[in-house]
Amino acid sequence: MATKAKPKSRIFEAVHETAADLHRLGFIDKRKMLKYDALCLEPVPQYQSEQIRALRESHKLSQAVLAAVLNTSLSTVRKWEVGDKHPSGPSLKLLNLLERKGLEGVL
Repeated sequence: MATKAKPKSRIFEAVHETAADLHRLGFIDKRKMLKYDALCLEPVPQYQSEQIRALRESHKLSQAVLAAVLNTSLSTVRKWEVGDKHPSGPSLKLLNLLERKGLEGVL
């Protein structure tokens, strides 16, 4: 799969790489590969409202610009920052990528 998350250890990295090769060759279906992803790769951390605001401010982005970068709505970003909602799925991964690689990694 195209997942580029950090492996939990070198052993898990080897297991995941083997599973990815078997998936690419058609020996492992997508459902089984997702199980290997969950087993071998570290989960994306959750972000609290303060962390999202601090991340946005550290990159000198407005809420509207962050929403555009993450392909979500301005109201969603506002709700994240006040704690009414929490990011999940692709938005959570993009926030993690923004934190690890910076704005250039997301764009």
